[in-house]
Amino acid sequence: MPKGIFTPQGRVGQYRYGGVFYEEFLPELRGPKGVEVYKEMSENDDIVSAILFAIEMLMRQTTFSVDPSGDTDIDKRAAEFVKECMDDMQDSWTSTLSEILSFITFGWSYHEIVYKRRMGHTKNPKTNSKYDDGLIGWRKLPLRAQETLYEWLYEDQSDELIGMVQQPPPDFGTIEIPLDRALHFVTKSRKNNPEGRSVLRGAYRAWYFKRRIQEIEGIGLERDLAGFPVLTAPERMDLWDTDDPEMVEALNRAESIVTGIRRDSREGLVLPPGWELSLLSAGNRRTFDTNEIIDRYDKRIATTVMADFILLGQGDNGSWALSSDKTRLFSLAIGTYLDVICETFNTQGIPRLIDLNDEHFRGITDYPQMVHSDIEERNLKELSEFLEKMVGIGLLMPDDQLEDFVRTEANLPERLDAEDMPEPVLSAEEKKQFRLDQAQSSLGRKDTSQAETAEESNQKENKKQSEKKQKYLDEEDVEKAAAAKQLLGRSQSMKG
Repeated sequence: MPKGIFTPQGRVGQYRYGGVFYEEFLPELRGPKGVEVYKEMSENDDIVSAILFAIEMLMRQTTFSVDPSGDTDIDKRAAEFVKECMDDMQDSWTSTLSEILSFITFGWSYHEIVYKRRMGHTKNPKTNSKYDDGLIGWRKLPLRAQETLYEWLYEDQSDELIGMVQQPPPDFGTIEIPLDRALHFVTKSRKNNPEGRSVLRGAYRAWYFKRRIQEIEGIGLERDLAGFPVLTAPERMDLWDTDDPEMVEALNRAESIVTGIRRDSREGLVLPPGWELSLLSAGNRRTFDTNEIIDRYDKRIATTVMADFILLGQGDNGSWALSSDKTRLFSLAIGTYLDVICETFNTQGIPRLIDLNDEHFRGITDYPQMVHSDIEERNLKELSEFLEKMVGIGLLMPDDQLEDFVRTEANLPERLDAEDMPEPVLSAEEKKQFRLDQAQSSLGRKDTSQAETAEESNQKENKKQSEKKQKYLDEEDVEKAAAAKQLLGRSQSMKG
């Protein structure tokens, strides 16, 4: 066997110094600076906030379940145990999922795994649980906020990530959190970058110009409404004489007056004799329509994440007839992030949880797998038409599995077994009709029984008559035979 086949020979080529990455070519988007920028984008921009809200709400409406890896009882019990741990945490699964979804905004999220011993309802959070089987479960999966990142931990002379170092408030001390005690979610990774790529990265340039145009528009609007202040000094006062301290002081005061003018409820100005203040205003419209420019950048921001459907119906941005197709495409795109969540649990969270309870789950086929439902609900009209055609041409046969599938897709109750079927609830009129039907049925059976009895009696009588007739015929034949024999004997005597 060749030497060193289990040891990597090359390196990924990450641009990092120690545990600090420099893969992002824009300095303002690196590390903590980038976290602050993405936080401002998500919380201070209307279009970005709408996009993230749509993503989060669509993802939170899905259901997460755990499938067993085999058909044995221990496999099914292991899957049930993982689902119990999901619903038995200190924070609800919905709250935990909301924290996990922050990896979409920042590109990554890091969650420490805190365990507990399931000892029933106790006052100690380390043992408090709905269950008292003594197994080790998840207590909570708290977020280690992106803005607290100090550096990433790597093995020496290796690209193998082994943990995160954070510097959180209020004491800002460094804390190491190993990867084997955490869940690390990443949207996408190039060169194994643990910081991933924010879904807002492509929208940064459009957001950057849009924000500055809005600021300029606000300043220009204020100046147009308040007017452009012009303060004129008395004729014999030379404000530009820098050698005269009084003139220098007067110029400074004049500049502070014109730059500090604001239109509000406490506006006003007191000037000494000889000074004049005038407000100039623009007499015509601006050369550029800032609304059109801002709308253009809004479209670009929404397009970067395939969420331009939120702009449909606004102005000339299309009609709601296109929303179904665009929403479906958007749902398919963000559905991959649900896959990321499930894969992270399946590779980092669930195997460690089962291994901690190895004695209880020894002999399982493989680790249980977390799965998620679809974001987009199935079109029931299209499904019914498809099933009707398939059944009509004989490619599908209605059976229990098909019925269960249709019930699931239509959110209908589960099918009941025959022994679980409830008794029908009848109204007073229906009960009366039911009793009448039973009485008629009983009379019908009685008439039928009497008819059958009469028929049997007739058959017996006919058989009896037939037997008598046959007996009579037999006796008559015997008498005729005896008479013939006697006549023959007499004839022979006469001849002799």
